[in-house]
Amino acid sequence: MDYFFFSSISQTSLTDIVVSYDIACQWSINIWARMKAYPHHLHTNSDGQKFFYFLVPKFHLPAHVLACQSTFSFNFNRHVGRTDGEAPERGWAHSNPLASSVKEMGPGSRRDTMDDHFGDWNWKKTKSMGVSLLRKIKVAVTERNDRRFLHNQFEVGLPQDSVKQWRLELDAWERDHKSLNPYQQRSKRPTQGDIRQAFPDEDVDDVNDETGPNILHADVSASVLISMGLDLEEQQHRLAGSYARLGQHVTEARKNRLQVRTNALCQKISAWIEIQHLYMPGLSIIRAKKPTTPSSTPHHSDVEKIPLYLPSAAPKESGCDPRLHKCEWQLRHAQANDTLDELRDSLRLRSYLFMDKNRFQRGQRDNTRSHSILERIARKVLMISKKYTIARAALLKLAPILGEADVNDSFPELHAKDIRGLPEADENSARGGRASEGRRVLSWIWTHLNGAARANSEEGLQDALRIEWCKSKARADRWSEEVEILLEEMRRVRAFFESRAIKWEYQSKYASSVPNPLGLVLPSEPALTQGRVAYAKNQAAQFRAMRDHCHSLWRFVDGYIQNERCRLIPPELADNEL
Repeated sequence: MDYFFFSSISQTSLTDIVVSYDIACQWSINIWARMKAYPHHLHTNSDGQKFFYFLVPKFHLPAHVLACQSTFSFNFNRHVGRTDGEAPERGWAHSNPLASSVKEMGPGSRRDTMDDHFGDWNWKKTKSMGVSLLRKIKVAVTERNDRRFLHNQFEVGLPQDSVKQWRLELDAWERDHKSLNPYQQRSKRPTQGDIRQAFPDEDVDDVNDETGPNILHADVSASVLISMGLDLEEQQHRLAGSYARLGQHVTEARKNRLQVRTNALCQKISAWIEIQHLYMPGLSIIRAKKPTTPSSTPHHSDVEKIPLYLPSAAPKESGCDPRLHKCEWQLRHAQANDTLDELRDSLRLRSYLFMDKNRFQRGQRDNTRSHSILERIARKVLMISKKYTIARAALLKLAPILGEADVNDSFPELHAKDIRGLPEADENSARGGRASEGRRVLSWIWTHLNGAARANSEEGLQDALRIEWCKSKARADRWSEEVEILLEEMRRVRAFFESRAIKWEYQSKYASSVPNPLGLVLPSEPALTQGRVAYAKNQAAQFRAMRDHCHSLWRFVDGYIQNERCRLIPPELADNEL
């Protein structure tokens, strides 16, 4: 690969070169040091005179680590438009059907057959350039205008001093990726562990407060009680999921293991309830009216349905102290953020597994193993989404009690359609059901990357706004670049057709004499000369007609770029042909 790359760029006069490679993040690390091992005529100047941008194609990028997602992304690097880097591999799809024919051929016949096939494919693409580029410019102009409008609307409501600073950071990073990356999160939002570590300090303060509810038990403070309640709530749902997955042919050993888990959980809940009654005395009366504690050998359905009556779900007559509400609010807030992080990680893992299964797994054994792993990931995603829904419901109940702001902005409702990965690699996409990258809309779980920081700290708020502003600007810039690239492609297509016509006209002038295998130019027969002249002139006329056809199709493009309401499709071309 190194030799191929250095040979390709050694003689070029280009100053800005975009290099697309599946593993460019690793391959480009010591590339200039490796160049010294090659002959001097293959060396190129990479110190200021030429600029190289190493990127990873869009299909391959989601399989890379998070650090590569921005640095090597076509979406966040300038001068590439909507290029995806996968064009060299697109031709494989139409050539795959040749395999059944060429596998029985000899080397010469195989090469001739493939040359004919690729030649026909290239000719079809050449003929369709007019309509193809017209279709692309129609989409690009619409998307450019929409993205610019959305970005401007978003920017108007932001602090202008911050926007100016973000613009400087983004420009510096686009010029040199060694600069601070504005697409990466810098602030650290609190996790459940951080919240739990902060509670002991608050409990110490409450020891000296006679009215404080946090120290009513020698070993379990109020914050520990609520934290244990959240853990027990999760164990209840996990136990329910384990029993739901039992099939018709479950073994006795597995039943016994689940019964042991059920008994242990029942004992934990009973002990926890006794301590809870110290902090929420009214619950003892409520539970006495509605007994819910199971027997010594409980059934799993009884344990799953035991109401824990955490402060968010406690009845009004329970006498819950507002500080207990505040304690659960903090833990639920961190729980919701942690759950979204877990959900994003699981969805990324699921996407990578689907990509691996679709590309590499062949045969019943490998596919069965992949299917089993994907089922486990699917169960985990379902459990995590249910956990987020419960945490959000608790926050919605606690917000009016504590006078907090509405949580719908920080934690939107999670629907089944929202649970999808960044590349959306799943069974539907494998069957062609996935929208293209340019038209795909990200789920909100990938745009709400720091809900806790947004709600709790100014630093986190600025961090979230900066990332969203950079992404919004990148979308607008890439579509603007796409319009410029398409205009240049249209110019080059017309120039290409004209150059081919000139070449064939030149061939017609010298068709009377052709070189023989020995390199000697000998006069040819008159009939053969007339045939060559006719063929060359026919080819020249054909390419000129293709040039004129493109010029006619694109005659409204300039006006359409200036004003999207202007006409783009010429009268002789129906809309359904686009």
